[in-house]
Amino acid sequence: MLPTYRDGDWLFVSWLDSAPGLEAVGNSLVSKVVVVEREERPGIFLVKRVQKFHAGNFWVQGENEESTDSRTWGYLSEPEIIANVIIRIKKN
Repeated sequence: MLPTYRDGDWLFVSWLDSAPGLEAVGNSLVSKVVVVEREERPGIFLVKRVQKFHAGNFWVQGENEESTDSRTWGYLSEPEIIANVIIRIKKN
């Protein structure tokens, strides 16, 4: 997510509970930075910005044009959005 976030920055997140479903708050996540965990890559956490929400699915993009994101994957399902970034502490 360069230039917004850099290696070594600390991110504080609010973990999302997918039990009731994110569809109720999906549109409120548009333009927010979230943590993504792809179903086929468990344990790998990515930071992306939600660009669109449609039919319960999320379109996410990194700020770097070379980012691997929905431009490659397409829309993500609700369970793949696991947290909302709420604050950053910059690395010195």
